[in-house]
Amino acid sequence: MIMLTKEDGPADLDGVTHMSIGVSWDPTAGASGGVLGKLRHKAGTDLDLIAIAMQGGEPVRLAGLDSLDPMGNGSLLHSGDNQTGHGDGDDETVTVEFARIPPHITSIVFIASAFKKNSSFQKARNISFKVYDATGGSSQQVAEIWPSLLTQDNGCAVAKAVRAGGSWKLQVINETGKIKQGDEHALMRFAISK
Repeated sequence: MIMLTKEDGPADLDGVTHMSIGVSWDPTAGASGGVLGKLRHKAGTDLDLIAIAMQGGEPVRLAGLDSLDPMGNGSLLHSGDNQTGHGDGDDETVTVEFARIPPHITSIVFIASAFKKNSSFQKARNISFKVYDATGGSSQQVAEIWPSLLTQDNGCAVAKAVRAGGSWKLQVINETGKIKQGDEHALMRFAISK
């Protein structure tokens, strides 16, 4: 496993037929102590992993929130919404089967966001994005991306898979930004800017 950074440049995905990106986080009480802190920790926090398929500069499909198979052919699948961060392993994942992605899709932008009202990155700890080579039916972690803890933002553009002729490349973005909570158009504009 390697730590990927945006300074590494695009990584070739030659030979990778299926790729998964997962996000995991731990709930925290934040600055609250006592009973309120215990209640916040128990309730957890809701982050969302979202993949936005782009046709040139236009978002055309979104995997995440309430859309688990936006292409309708299993080529871009979301695991479902974890609303607490409780549990082991990845809390949410998106899996791409590159050969089945329609040819007019030029890139896929992966975003993690505290999208729903009353959720925030500040209510989560140890946020981690993992990249898996899921070729052949098994998932082998090949990279991990960690966002900065110093952000006051509620969105992080994690990475972007870009079509390069007949193959794909993965570019780490790892940039945070503000996304108006509950506004899917703001989420898509954030993806376009990456």
